[in-house]
Formats: sequence, structure tokens, C-alpha cells
Amino acid sequence: MRCAVLVEADTIAGMTGDRKAAGDSLRGLALGDGFGVRWFHQGDGQRAIDMIRERRTPTEAPFSYTDDTAMAIPILRVLFTTGQISEQHLAEMFGATYEADPYRGYGYGMTQLLPKLSSDSGNWATHARSLFGGEGSLGNGAAMRVAPLGAWFHRDLDRVVDQATRSAHITHLHPEGIAGAIGVALAAALSAAGRSAPPIAGADMLRRVAELTPSGLIREGILQASELGLDTPPWRVADLLGNGQRIRASDTVPFALWCAARHPDSVEDALWATAEGLGDVDTTCAIVGGIVGARVGIRAAPSAWLELREPLPTWAEDL
Repeated sequence: MRCAVLVEADTIAGMTGDRKAAGDSLRGLALGDGFGVRWFHQGDGQRAIDMIRERRTPTEAPFSYTDDTAMAIPILRVLFTTGQISEQHLAEMFGATYEADPYRGYGYGMTQLLPKLSSDSGNWATHARSLFGGEGSLGNGAAMRVAPLGAWFHRDLDRVVDQATRSAHITHLHPEGIAGAIGVALAAALSAAGRSAPPIAGADMLRRVAELTPSGLIREGILQASELGLDTPPWRVADLLGNGQRIRASDTVPFALWCAARHPDSVEDALWATAEGLGDVDTTCAIVGGIVGARVGIRAAPSAWLELREPLPTWAEDL
């Protein structure tokens, strides 16, 4: 029997969220992911910096997506299937997704965890808690994949917090790993709400997200981001907030949210600003693409980007 993650859209039921906003967010996330990962292939850092400043897109290879997108797809699939996050169901789908294609650049912790979920998803909590000496992961993995969930539930921010928490639990049980997912999901929800009303953007968006994010390093970083002027060069903001180089949610989410708040109306401008920060650039760009895409989609992105991006599963492209 085929795993549910591979079944086509005609089997999907229970679509109770904002399907269009969530689909736009997933496509934005995947575009950002593929755009961002290309900067790892530009040789020395100065070459990448020069290309970004000149807005020269790397076009020598397709914008193939990484684990950021590979793990976002099952989240949206679970929401389409059941209308909410079931940790057990999502654990099964994460494990099956990894088993089907383990070559998407998964981090070390996930290469240890996801094979266990593939064979023993019923004990997902035990396996997740065993990471990093029993503390659970505080990495940026739960944050990188969650924007479509925020878009899906954008009409109910309390539900966004609850469902983002559940989506993080399977792999990131550390409070900071969970808080990173909550912050990104809230930002995507506020962005999606701007599809039918003036968006909450800039410092107002960052402060609103911080209000609903649990206390800790993530919240402090988002509040710090809200105090940095939107005319600050992105590279400088990355120096102050972090650019994901440590692969922690706390040094990834605040900068990504600042970039999304700076450019709420343009995926292209938002991704160029994010790339300027370098670091874990596929993940920061995936987060930003998912947030801004939740409002504006990717239709206005450069045609070369759209031609180069790796297609998503058919059901996701058709949303």
C-alpha cells in the first residue's frame, strides 16, 4: 500500500483551512528554499556577496528544494487530510517522506531521528526527547517548515500557536525549537490575513508576533528585530540577530521575520534581502518565502526563478 504522503489529491478530505493561502505559502517556501540553497554553490563568500548586491541570480542549476520543503509538504498534507495536526499522523508522514527520499540535506539530528519514525512512529515522543542528551532539538527545523500551517489557520491565532506547537513536537521538543515554530507560524498567519485586509507589517508585525511567542531567546530576538529600522542594511541586521549559521532557531527566526516584515508585498525583494545575510540561507529564505508567499504568492517572482524552481507534487501545484 502506498504511503499517504505519496497519494494524489483526489484522496484528500477535510479541507477546513485557507487552502489557497496555505498553497501560496508552500510554493513561496519552496521557491525561497531553492533560491537560497544556490548560494552555497557560488565558491568563495565574496563571489556570492557580489552577486547578491548586483541581484545576479545563480542560474547554472535548477532551484532544487531541500529538507525545508520536504518537511513542509507533509504538514500541509496532514492538514488537508484531517484539518488539524495529529502528532502521530505527522510522525508517520515525516518518517515515510525521509524513507522515500533521504537525500534532501537533512541535518545530523534528523538523520538520527527520522529513520526511527519510519519504523517506530508510535514512540515519536521518546525518540524526539532523546536528541541532544535528552534536551530535545532547539534547531531551526521546526521553524523552517511551518509557514503553510500559519497560513492555513490564519483566522485564529490561538489555533496557530497550538497547531504550530504540535507540528514541532515530533522533532523539536526543546522550548526554543517550539518557540521558533510558533513565531514563524504567527508571522505567516498575519501575512495571510493581509490577503483581504491591509497587512500588519514592519515593526507592528514583529511586536504582534512577539506578544504571542513564549518567553525566551526567540521572543527576545523578535523584539530586538522590531527595534531595528527597516532601512538598516540586511547584512547588518544579520550580524546583530544571527543568520542561522549556528542552525539554532534563536539565531535564525528573528532575522527571517525582520526580512519578511521589511518586504511584505514582494517575494523577490524579501528573498534578496534575506540572501544578503548569508548563513543558513536556504532556511532563512524558505521561512521568508513561506511568510511573504502566504499573502502575495509567487506569480510576480522573476520568470527565471519560476522556470528554475523544482516542481512540487501535483496536488500542491494545483492549489
